Parts: sequence; C-alpha cells; structure tokens
Amino acid sequence: MVRPFKLTPAEVDEVWARWRSGQAVKVLAREMRVNPSTVRDLLHRTGGIRPAPKRRWQVRLSLAEREEISRGLAAGLSLRTIAAGLGRAPSTVSREVLGNGGRSRYRAAAADRAAWSRAARPKATKLVTTPALAALVTAKLEADWSPEQIAGWLKIAFPDDGRMQVSHESIYRSLFVQTRGSLRKELTAHLRTKRATRRPAGVRQPDGRGGRPGILNISQRPAEAADRAVPGHWEGDLVFGKYMSPVATLVERSTRFVMLVALPDGHRADAVADALAAKITTLPAALTRTLTWDQGHEMAAHARFTTTTGIEVYFCDPKSPWQRGSNENTNGLLRQYLPRRLDFRTLTQAEFDAIADQLNERPRQTLGFKTPSEALAEVLR
Repeated sequence: MVRPFKLTPAEVDEVWARWRSGQAVKVLAREMRVNPSTVRDLLHRTGGIRPAPKRRWQVRLSLAEREEISRGLAAGLSLRTIAAGLGRAPSTVSREVLGNGGRSRYRAAAADRAAWSRAARPKATKLVTTPALAALVTAKLEADWSPEQIAGWLKIAFPDDGRMQVSHESIYRSLFVQTRGSLRKELTAHLRTKRATRRPAGVRQPDGRGGRPGILNISQRPAEAADRAVPGHWEGDLVFGKYMSPVATLVERSTRFVMLVALPDGHRADAVADALAAKITTLPAALTRTLTWDQGHEMAAHARFTTTTGIEVYFCDPKSPWQRGSNENTNGLLRQYLPRRLDFRTLTQAEFDAIADQLNERPRQTLGFKTPSEALAEVLR
C-alpha cells in the first residue's frame, strides 16, 4: 500500500540516504511504499540539498532545566535559589520565567517548545547582505557562466575584498534553496543542466560498445599527448540532437579549445572523415598532431582522414570514456547550447562556430580561470 502524505522523520532520513546513493525518485518511492509526489515535494522544497539538522545550543536552557524551574516555582522557591541550584545566573532564570507567563503560568514543556520555535533564525547569506555581489553574480549567471567559474573569477577580480567573493557552493545553494532569498529561481535556466534541484553525484555506466581490430590504441599515443605539455593533440566525439542529428566536437587537450563541425550529410564514416579533415586543416601545423576518438563506427574511415590530414587517429579502450575526459566534459557543457530536443540540421556551420566561440570565452578552473581562447593565444605566441 502506498501512503501519499507526510513522511515520518525516519522516512525522511531514509529518503535522503537513498537519494545520496543515486536512487531515482520512482525507485526509492516504490521500495519505501510512499507516493513519489511526496518525495519530489521534499526534494523540490529543499533544492535537493538536505537542510542541516536543527541542534540545541549548549548554553541554552534544556528541557530538564526548565522542569527544575517549574518544580522550584511550584515549591515556592525564589528565582535566585532556583538559579543557584541549576548553576545558572539569576537573570537567566528570571528572563525565562517572565517570558513564559510568570510564576503562576510557567510550564516547562510549553516554554521549551516556544524556545525551540524561536531558535529557527537562519543567518542571512553574503548574497543577501551584499547587493553589489548578488548583482554581479546574477549578471554572470545570465551570461551562462557556471557558479564555479564565477567564484574563481571573483577571487581574481577582487583579490583584496572578501566581501566581493563567494564560494560556488553558496551560489548553488542560493539558487536551489529559495528560502535563502538571494538569487531568483529563474536563473537556474542558465545552468548547464538547467536543473532546479541538486542531483547526487553518480557514476555513468559504460555504453557497451566493443573494440575493433586494425586501429591504433590510445596506449600507442605519444607521451606528450598524455601529459598535455604540447598543444595540438585533440579529442573528438559526436553529439546528437533530435532525430539523431549529429555535430562533431573537437577539443584541444592542453588549452580545452573547442571546435564544432557541422555534419549536414549525417554520421556516415566517409562524411565524418571528410568534414573533420576540412575543419582541422584550417589550423596551423603546430596544432595538428593527433586525434583521439572512441570506438564508434563513425570513425571507421579513420585511414581516409589520416591520408588527407597526416594526423594519426588513436582509439580509446572499450567502455572507457574517461580516456577522452576533456571532450566528455566539453560535450556536457555544450548541452547548455545544444539540447537534445534541438534538430542540429537546422543550424549552419556559422551558428556552430558562434556557439564554440561563446564556450571558448568562458573561464575554466583547470586553466586557472583563463579562457580557452586566452590559453590558445598563449601557446601560439
């Protein structure tokens, strides 16, 4: 039987534990036999971030101490005598009694509930108390900067002004937890994932594609490509939109510079090889050393690509997308501009170039918050 309404404290704990382990809402709701909408409501209200548990401050009066006060009042003891018995200041006991009905109406349980309720006074965040900082963060979010990019840039832009610095976690929490009241919920539309709820980190499952013989393995790739010390080593992949419309992505390993290649003729191997060759041969020779790809069939004509460009193609091991980590990360960033619901065949190469330019002008943490364009310009000097 599925219960549709309020969760018990134990069930709330279980929901958070299952959510952090990566269980989907439908799965955990089914296993706990609660209504999925009840779980979603809990997660949406908190932005997917579990609120810190409420704790009683040690210097405050406890329920046991309030019961001692109540017994002392019933026995006719003076407030000073009651305070001495508790090891408290007389003024503490006096404020407690006067604030909860006086000697004749004081009740320990009611006083403790009232104190617990009054204790819920969250501290105002820096984004609330510093409007200039909130305005700057909002402007950067509207420019599609990620919270991590904003936090890193603020440290560089305001190195000596701690008031104008904020962590990326604080930005995320201000977006997801609206009770903080500092950033508009609509700004989540500018995040790469466009989510309004924090998702737990999880491990992506392998895609199951197998290897093919007669190719150069990534283990054979020059060592200079692995340590990113020398520019010109690229990683590539296809990103698909609606109706399986593809675009090829190329990412330079040392600078994270990205290029997008339109594929109006689809992802047949010969079409992909020709389109990639036409794009990559526009680069200086110093930037055309190797290309690393996964074992997708779209690169079956890799020999044709190598003959045209002189660039060797190296293939990752099966089920090992992390071997093209820069490309995988960039493909995720591109989803902000190229969502799956979009038919990529409606975009021109010029439009793809504009998207690549926008991404290349966004600072990256791995580059010390320089942009890929700035990093590329440095290696070409």
